[in-house]
Amino acid sequence: MISALGHAVYHSRIRKIVRALFVDGWVQQMASGRRTVSIGSIVVLAWEYWVLTAACAVALIVADLVMPGFHLDRIGSSTFLGLVASGVVLSIVFGALNAILWPLLLRAMMWAGPALLFVFVFVASGLMMLLSVVLVPVAHFDGPVDATTLALVLSLTTSVISGAMAARRDTTYRTMVVRRHRVRARTTRPSATGPGLVCIQLDGLGHDVLRRAMSSGVTPTLARLVASGSHSLVPWHTDWSSQTGSSQLGILHGSNRDVPAFRWYDKTTSRIAVFSDPASNLERERERSDIPGLLAGDGASRGNLFSGGAEDNVLVVSRMKGARLGGGGSGYSGYFIDPANAVRTAIRLFAEVCRELGQAWSARRHDIVPRVSRGGIYPLVRAFTTVVETDVVVAAVIGDMVRGRTIVYADLVGYDEVSHHSGIERPETLAVLRKLDAELAMIHAVAESSDRPYRLVVLSDHGQSQGATFSQRYGESLKSLVLRQCDGASVAEEPARAGGGEGAGYAAASVGLSPAPDRALRDNDDAVVLASGNVGSVSFPHIEGRATKETIEEKYPRLLQALIDHPGIGFVLVARGDGGSIVLSGSGSVELATGVVSGTDPLQAFGSGVLDMVRRTDSFGNVPDIMINGTYWAETDEIAAFEEQVGSHGGLGGQQTTPFLLFPTAFDFPPLPLHGAESIHRILSSWRDRADGSPAISDVSGGVVDNGAGSAIGTTRD
Repeated sequence: MISALGHAVYHSRIRKIVRALFVDGWVQQMASGRRTVSIGSIVVLAWEYWVLTAACAVALIVADLVMPGFHLDRIGSSTFLGLVASGVVLSIVFGALNAILWPLLLRAMMWAGPALLFVFVFVASGLMMLLSVVLVPVAHFDGPVDATTLALVLSLTTSVISGAMAARRDTTYRTMVVRRHRVRARTTRPSATGPGLVCIQLDGLGHDVLRRAMSSGVTPTLARLVASGSHSLVPWHTDWSSQTGSSQLGILHGSNRDVPAFRWYDKTTSRIAVFSDPASNLERERERSDIPGLLAGDGASRGNLFSGGAEDNVLVVSRMKGARLGGGGSGYSGYFIDPANAVRTAIRLFAEVCRELGQAWSARRHDIVPRVSRGGIYPLVRAFTTVVETDVVVAAVIGDMVRGRTIVYADLVGYDEVSHHSGIERPETLAVLRKLDAELAMIHAVAESSDRPYRLVVLSDHGQSQGATFSQRYGESLKSLVLRQCDGASVAEEPARAGGGEGAGYAAASVGLSPAPDRALRDNDDAVVLASGNVGSVSFPHIEGRATKETIEEKYPRLLQALIDHPGIGFVLVARGDGGSIVLSGSGSVELATGVVSGTDPLQAFGSGVLDMVRRTDSFGNVPDIMINGTYWAETDEIAAFEEQVGSHGGLGGQQTTPFLLFPTAFDFPPLPLHGAESIHRILSSWRDRADGSPAISDVSGGVVDNGAGSAIGTTRD
């Protein structure tokens, strides 16, 4: 199928050049000062077309020499030059027919369905080759089978060349995507009343990591935006649950209450909820239906866990329940119907798998530590997040800008996934970040040439902290530790996925294969142990309501003491029998209600303002019986994740709680410090609603005190 689709990429060059020169009114665009295609782009397209035409001619000449059922006539000479002339003429005619007829064939293929795709392509290619010979009788076949065989040979030849060029030339690819969406938008574009807002989330990229990437040349696009004075960069601070589910729920839906972690046990339903599960995410959205979503109305959600109230969703997990490849909220059909997209993504996907295999081998060979297993299906998971998800989402965002949508929010997850397995600033991770910066350059270029003006906001949902994992440091998992201290009680945990991290669950949900969670427990499970980065939780299903410290110590007398004394555990949160709650560590405690510290403050190492974050989580109706935050070693800026991840996030400690916000200086500067995802929702909503670019922002900080992390960059105002 890919070779046949690549054949269409090759023969669509004619349409692109003709449209650029005539259909879209190049002269009018020049006069208006808004050029959507440059002279250089047309030259590149023309050059690529003739390169592919030459490749097709060579394939025809080789076929004449090796295929007994196909013969080229000699034009003008009986020598080899006459054979070359015949090959060139037939190649041009065959390409022209494909350029004219392929749009109809694509529509027919979608109507026929995927089951008939291969048969359809075989037959259509053969018929067009026969038609080419009828129109230009410079060749003859012994039968229709030979014509079809030759057409498929040409498809294979041209798909490799055209797909490789599309995979490496972002300018060509951008021009192609913009022109396709422009044609579709002629009858569907909504009326534009002011500047639109495009929000791109670089998942998992911390503020300090971005600062270093900008100064070292890894992210030249973002560096130019700040250096030019067009954008400002500031940090913001997550809630205790520093992970995508909590942050996106707050940013897109205005509230992330009752989200204690990425995965948690809900006593009211006796089920484990996890943010890679479409059903769980849809339920979280419904719980917040009384709050207007950030993307309600004319918004679009791309690659997110939640819709944000948007009706138009692509690769949005909450809209994927029951979806299969190409259906539901996946958005694949709109992307892969274009053959250029299919070939470009297929080549990049294969290259990324090979790249991961080589990098994993190199890490083992050089004994890079800390490191985790990168085998199983992880190379495919990485390729999905860094290539397929990125390509589909970026193409959708470009289409949104061409159509003139009011607000778009998109999540690019590649950096986050690779950081989990490689580390937050390893060479392969920074290489992924560099590619994402190139995608931002493409989006920014389209925004500058769109009919509707757009303002670009780039942000992250959390950062990441690094370190050897809990099990690597101490020889056992959190589940094993709890099991030992509970005298052999039956302990349940959310099943690990091959490939690890959120990426595997997201990839599975994206193709409609999301398995068990949100899942019910077995009747004999005495405890549920779950991990979300360096946050762990322990729940006791058979203890009604929230278990208190006294109840836990009576039933499992060694458990709490073993947890707070463990060197890999920074502190635990547990309720008290008198109705309050307490934070415990091996060297001290703090009463949540009063803030009174006994011994050494267990929260001191995690920065100021942490007590308020813990209080907020303690007020949730579904807080686990025991909330555990792993140790943070400030001298090395390391944590020990309870999951098998080199770079991780989900709790407190290090860079994971300090993401960034990069925004146009045309917007009013938000009051600093910024705390909590809900404050980001209020800021973005204000920027969305004030099309004149000068929104009034009030009381977005949520009343949380500064935790001492970082100052603004590029914040000088004229």
